Amino acid sequence: MAGKIFFSEEDIAWQDLGAGVKRKIISYNEQLMMVKVAFEKGAIGSLHHHYHTQMTYVISGCFEVQVGEEKQILKMGEVFYAPPNIMHGVVCIEAGELLDVFSPMREDFMK
Repeated sequence: MAGKIFFSEEDIAWQDLGAGVKRKIISYNEQLMMVKVAFEKGAIGSLHHHYHTQMTYVISGCFEVQVGEEKQILKMGEVFYAPPNIMHGVVCIEAGELLDVFSPMREDFMK
């Protein structure tokens, strides 16, 4: 996957993370990573933090998003930014998918 120029999502298998959440690592290099995450209604992306910069685009569904002390409901076409080392997480209100972009890549996702 790393080093390729073109990608087809159909060629990438889902990784089941449990509790109604699964992900596909779409593409990455050392500086950047794109990950698609699917949530069933009620699934939770627990509050967490990491040193990576993260931007997330809501592909579909509806999510309650917390970044730091702020909470907001986001739906299709909306985006949130999680600065490095800031607590953030989501609760899925309506089943949907998110597209996460990280800089640098999430090495922990490759284990």
